Amino acid sequence: MNGYARSASTVFISEDTLRRGWQTVRDRYRKKYSSRAKMGTLTFSDLEIRLLSSDSAVASGRWKLNRANDQPHGRFTLILKRLPEGWRIVHDHTSAAARKP
Repeated sequence: MNGYARSASTVFISEDTLRRGWQTVRDRYRKKYSSRAKMGTLTFSDLEIRLLSSDSAVASGRWKLNRANDQPHGRFTLILKRLPEGWRIVHDHTSAAARKP
């Protein structure tokens, strides 16, 4: 969560749900990934970063979560803003690929 802006206006969108606020996003992560096994190992690929201005950027790519029983994956788009503490995510839109039957 250190990569996210610690702000009530931080946005996280996934699973057809929009969540606002750093603490709300943190609470979701803690509930969804409550153990090391559920957390797995997260990797990123096909990263593209484009500066929109001197203090904002958009990043996109693919994510993959390696766990013992599954390997969910998908795409993400992030909007980052340069804040006094450094570059931070202010908007995260993450989607998971459909699971194979």
